[in-house]
Amino acid sequence: MNNNTPLLDQINSPADLRKLDDDALKIVADELRQETIHSVSTTGGHLGAGLGVVELTVAIHSVFNTPTDRLIWDVGHQCYPHKILTGRRDRMSTLRQGGGLSGFTKRLESEYDPFGAAHSSTSISAGLGMAVARDLRGDDNHVISVIGDGAMSAGMAYEAMNNAGSMDKRLIVILNDNDMSIAPPVGAMSAYLARLLSSKRYLNLREALKQLAHKFPRSIEERAKRAEEYARGMATGGTLFEELGFYYVGPIDGHNLDHLLPVLRNVRDAKDGPILVHVVTQKGKGYAPAEASADKFHGVSKFDVVTGTQAKSKPNAPSYTKVFAKGLIAEARKDDKIVAITAAMPSGTGLDLFAEQFPDRCFDVGIAEQHGVTFAAGLATEGYRPFAAIYSTFLQRAYDQVVHDVAIQGLPVRFAIDRAGLVGADGPTHAGSFDIAYLTNLPGFTVMAAADEAELMHMVATAATIDDGPSAFRFPRGEGVGVDLPEIGIPLEIGKGRIIREGSTIALLSFGTRLQESLKAADLLAGQGYSTTVADARFAKPLDHDLIRKLARNHDVLLTLEEGVIGGFGAHVMHFMAEEGLLDGAIKVRSLVLPDIFIDHNSPNTMYETAGLDATHIAQKAFDVLGVDTANLDELLRPQSA
Repeated sequence: MNNNTPLLDQINSPADLRKLDDDALKIVADELRQETIHSVSTTGGHLGAGLGVVELTVAIHSVFNTPTDRLIWDVGHQCYPHKILTGRRDRMSTLRQGGGLSGFTKRLESEYDPFGAAHSSTSISAGLGMAVARDLRGDDNHVISVIGDGAMSAGMAYEAMNNAGSMDKRLIVILNDNDMSIAPPVGAMSAYLARLLSSKRYLNLREALKQLAHKFPRSIEERAKRAEEYARGMATGGTLFEELGFYYVGPIDGHNLDHLLPVLRNVRDAKDGPILVHVVTQKGKGYAPAEASADKFHGVSKFDVVTGTQAKSKPNAPSYTKVFAKGLIAEARKDDKIVAITAAMPSGTGLDLFAEQFPDRCFDVGIAEQHGVTFAAGLATEGYRPFAAIYSTFLQRAYDQVVHDVAIQGLPVRFAIDRAGLVGADGPTHAGSFDIAYLTNLPGFTVMAAADEAELMHMVATAATIDDGPSAFRFPRGEGVGVDLPEIGIPLEIGKGRIIREGSTIALLSFGTRLQESLKAADLLAGQGYSTTVADARFAKPLDHDLIRKLARNHDVLLTLEEGVIGGFGAHVMHFMAEEGLLDGAIKVRSLVLPDIFIDHNSPNTMYETAGLDATHIAQKAFDVLGVDTANLDELLRPQSA
């Protein structure tokens, strides 16, 4: 390689890394850290997690033969250094932008991403599947799953480890311990022990002793095995992982390549059973503003590299998340039975603000949505009023608990569903597309969607009054529309919508924040002489039957709109109208929903244009139903007075 060129400039793939000696790898790690900081400063995204695994990324790709050896990053938000080293450096400026690189691992993006991820705790299960497939094929490649200690709070990780241990498959799990401090102090002694216990000499000796123990009676053999495991557990920790069937190595300093490289080489050369390597890292490592930040620059907007100052536009209105927190705090001041639950997202859901006011009534259960939902159900059985604040995409992980532990028992758990609809740069893995469909199908549920931030305040208050069954209210990511906020919400009449604007030809019945686009569409239609009613359904369950009858009987066209997939609000409206015979007359009804595709990351506005749920597409749909030629749509939508 050219000694006058930065080493990172000479690396086009991990194969180039494997030509370097250990000292050169340290230089690569330093350059990779600076490159990661520079890339995220221009695009925004996840920074702290990636900085925490720079050395680990270099070590793995230099020791293992990726992509033949499969490397799976749990969640994937720490994968930016990995992307830089795997042929995507020249596209890092497109990160999380339309048509650009995903902010997570993605199978369609690179052969170095064998498994896509953006939700946590999936890597060990996927890795075990790959390991079994390898053995069935008769291949000999390695499978490495890198999972963070936060992701280890989810039961799925332990289910996978238990299965892997019982199958005794060759699988390498690297526990990236960067937050919970579950490790004892890391230093020269622990590094020495890790190196010793992962060495071929020790493993061969251990195997020889196991074979010798086989010659003794079974009781003595079992005691010898346990004595060896607990002796190592006392010296290094890791007894839990040993009980699950994994050979534990660690803890080691995840930023010290002199410690990492020999241990990973030893682990690579070990041929038997699953191994867990415990590395201790620091989020934001090597960038002072990130190290000093409370969240270690977990998710950032564009920022100044020198100062760490993030570019932030002045909001036009408070975020829906903060409005939810304001509404819940107001209700909790009146009612000491109100409690709140989050699954490792206190700031993301606004419950950090609630916890400041009511620390004894706010519970973070970790990345454990299944447990969180049933925990809330238990609280409800004792007369408390639990609000489970969970992103729509993460509530999917607990659907069985929603059905079995909440809905069937009719327990009044209130689900505050944040990030409803399309979410922008995080893409389809984080989109809240399905909750309307999967909740409105459950008997006894009340399902609401806020059209603006004031409505959200009212829905928080409404949910607080619902004691005869479960309820949910959904709201999007980002800013509100700028309406005046009440100090406290006023409970709504259950199952009743509202008419915002009266018309006579076209009716737009919106569920959620597409109300604003519906009003804009009504203006476009009015510009062509089409009188349009705009209504806010408020409730998808129970439906406002009187409102639907009125719209059906007094208009030529009825369009329903929602930020969700087919099978949700519009489907329930159609079913009701069919049963009522309202589809037998002249009324023409269509449902505007998210299309039957996963929409790639982009700006939210662009994503809704793609989905056909912006004002122009709403108006176009109305014209299509009316039989109006839309070949010259731009001209058609130009106001007649222009």
